[in-house]
Amino acid sequence: MSNADPVEIEKFSQLAHKWWDPQSEFKPLHDINPLRLNYIDRIASLAGKSVLDVGCGGGILSESMAGLQADVTGIDLSDKALKVAKLHLLESGRQVNYRKISVEDMAAEQPGQFDIVTCMEMLEHVPNPDSVIAACAKLVKPGGWVFLSTLNRNPKAYLLAVIGAEYVMNMLARGTHDYAKFIKPSELAQSCRNAGLNLTDLTGMSYNPISKIYSLGRDTDVNYLVACRREAD
Repeated sequence: MSNADPVEIEKFSQLAHKWWDPQSEFKPLHDINPLRLNYIDRIASLAGKSVLDVGCGGGILSESMAGLQADVTGIDLSDKALKVAKLHLLESGRQVNYRKISVEDMAAEQPGQFDIVTCMEMLEHVPNPDSVIAACAKLVKPGGWVFLSTLNRNPKAYLLAVIGAEYVMNMLARGTHDYAKFIKPSELAQSCRNAGLNLTDLTGMSYNPISKIYSLGRDTDVNYLVACRREAD
């Protein structure tokens, strides 16, 4: 757990019981999940693939990928979030293998074992995001896909993702994000290259406060996703 912030883990653990409530602090995750799922499936085709969801939390993305016939493993370091994730499987009837293990330990245990690795909305919550990216690259098979998402670091992102979302619109719990940990796309691209990943797509995710709808597009000023492919051996 050297690359984990106990404060961050506890923050999400305290809210874990609300993970599957679409009107709770996790409403944004429920709202963006179809976009994330379609993005991953469109690029990498989930059916029949072995998938690792890093920082799976309560399992929103993990379950939805399993629903598209992927063989999904979800890992996290929050006991409470994993308990919620496992309990929800009893309701959904889907199959996901949940484990409490760090991505670095998982990479040492199962290198090159997954067709697809996802790590969504997690990099901005760990002390060393480069370590997470390197581990994701190690876990995926040569030629396999790694999907990452995070928040850009600029005044607009601070205004919308921190002040707007947490303090004005109360979309997220206050203190959810630390602006200093946001990552510019250029920084993320360099980290991916350093890990042996080829960044093939950069897509922005925007929120319209009037329609209250999220959409994917060219605007990477706040939230964005990247698709990377591990170099073939």
